[in-house]
Amino acid sequence: MKITQERETAIAEIMTGMQCAEGFECYKSGFAHLCKCSILGNGKLVECLDGKNAKCGHSFLFGQSYFCECPLRIYVAKVFDK
Repeated sequence: MKITQERETAIAEIMTGMQCAEGFECYKSGFAHLCKCSILGNGKLVECLDGKNAKCGHSFLFGQSYFCECPLRIYVAKVFDK
């Protein structure tokens, strides 16, 4: 995953505007600790496809699936998970 200066700036801006109970572990790991996901609808929500985000404060269970509202995860999904 190549993180350009432009993307690093966007990531820093997103992180500044939010709180993370996990201490931004995804970022600190170089985004290695992310669930597989699928972007839904208007791009403001992702579905976690492997359940790794069950402990994340930005995820919620609906039916039998976890969904994530984390702005950082959504950005990463839009930019890197193509």
